[in-house]
Amino acid sequence: MSRRYITTAIPYVNGRPHLGHMMELVQTDVIARHWRHRGHDVRFLSGTDDNSLKNAIAAESEGVPTSELVDRYASAFYELRGPLQISFDDFIRTSSDPRHEPGVDRLWRAADEVGDLYRKHYEGLYCVGCEQFYAESELIDGLCPEHVTRPQVVSEENWFFKLSRYEDRLRRLIESGELKIEPESRRNEVLGFINTGLQDFSVSRSTERARGWGLKVPGDDGQVVYVWYDALANYITALDYGTDGENYQRWWVDADERTHVIGKGIVRFHAVYWPAMLMSAGRPIPKTIFVHDYLTVDGRKLGKSLGNAIDPDVLLGKFGVDALRWWLVRDVPRVGDADFTTSRLLDRYHEDLANGLGNLVNRTVSMVHKYRSGIVPALPDPLPELALTSAIATVTARVDAALDRFDFRQATAAVWTVVDEANRFVAEAKPWGLAKAEKGGDSAAGRELDDVLAVLIHAARVAADELTPFLPDAAERVAVQLGSGGNQLSEPRPLFPRIEVEEEEAASA
Repeated sequence: MSRRYITTAIPYVNGRPHLGHMMELVQTDVIARHWRHRGHDVRFLSGTDDNSLKNAIAAESEGVPTSELVDRYASAFYELRGPLQISFDDFIRTSSDPRHEPGVDRLWRAADEVGDLYRKHYEGLYCVGCEQFYAESELIDGLCPEHVTRPQVVSEENWFFKLSRYEDRLRRLIESGELKIEPESRRNEVLGFINTGLQDFSVSRSTERARGWGLKVPGDDGQVVYVWYDALANYITALDYGTDGENYQRWWVDADERTHVIGKGIVRFHAVYWPAMLMSAGRPIPKTIFVHDYLTVDGRKLGKSLGNAIDPDVLLGKFGVDALRWWLVRDVPRVGDADFTTSRLLDRYHEDLANGLGNLVNRTVSMVHKYRSGIVPALPDPLPELALTSAIATVTARVDAALDRFDFRQATAAVWTVVDEANRFVAEAKPWGLAKAEKGGDSAAGRELDDVLAVLIHAARVAADELTPFLPDAAERVAVQLGSGGNQLSEPRPLFPRIEVEEEEAASA
């Protein structure tokens, strides 16, 4: 099988994580788990972007050292791993991980050696929230389109990177699909940006304006490395690029797949700046960049600076991990923002998990106990030609095809076709009627009942297996309830109990 490396973006740590961060972690985790489930060799990286000016400003406003603030919030991101069931293999912090600074230093010097770095005086409109300069034409009514704030006018001398040198190569890479950007609308957006003509961009900030926080520019103590030049490097510094370690060769150079999962607000950095930085250093570029849209509340992007962030601890405490993970993969579309409400989360949990899969497993196991003393009958060979067995036969290919497109809705819909068809089959086959006929001496009805129960158990096991990347702990609970592949079933127990939340309590989430 293939070797695959997948990463989340690394968020700023000027505040606690929110639901938007959870979505990216969960969706990336699903892909990583899916690949592992199919037998691929996988490395999954996450982390935090510690060296941002906005982190330093947040610490300044709290009256604490920047290192103290980033330690506190970086820990909150890392600690999502357990309660959210995130399976990352590595987690990098750009301010303190000993692998990071040597890698950034090496990447910088490589660009300098080929003449891609130079100093010049610059004046522009800078959004601290984005850590990005904007042209006036990119603003909306003079405001940053992401943060709806007025950028600062910044004038200083910085180091610049010759992005313009890579315009033609970037265009060819994207047009040919060598650098794959999903979905297609984001690919077209990037090509549109490139076709306007790429301008060199500033890759350092004055140490004074950075509050002394950040990595020093090699050989220039008066400047710190621009946070995006620093942050993007994490994808290879975490692989010991700075020391040319074995992980860099194994998971970057020799990997069959190098995938970044990011939000739409940082496409330019990942699909234009980052590949150019790597080409400058003579290094392989990413193969795939999947761009997700935003979660919103009342139509507005979730964000700390916008004051509408939703705390993961509150959500997990009220609704549990099954409901949260399921909503994030079942209801969030591949293209377009998704508006979050607690009623939508609860409706999806109860409809799919409690009433759909939970009910299927409970009544099927109960019938096996009632009619066959808990022993699963042998599966008929060949399987009968049914809508259910057709759904079983095609579910793996459908899930694979959907997740290859990063379409979580379609992938979960494929799994739920099996669940829905199984519940429909129960209603059509009426096993309780067959059991009554068997009791009256109809041996053919007894054989048919065996086949019905065996097919239902098989269907539920297939659904549980395909559910593993999406709801790992829940899938294991279902598999155990179904005998973990054996013939003897334990007594049925509730798998997805109803979540009762008072209306006022739900609204406060």
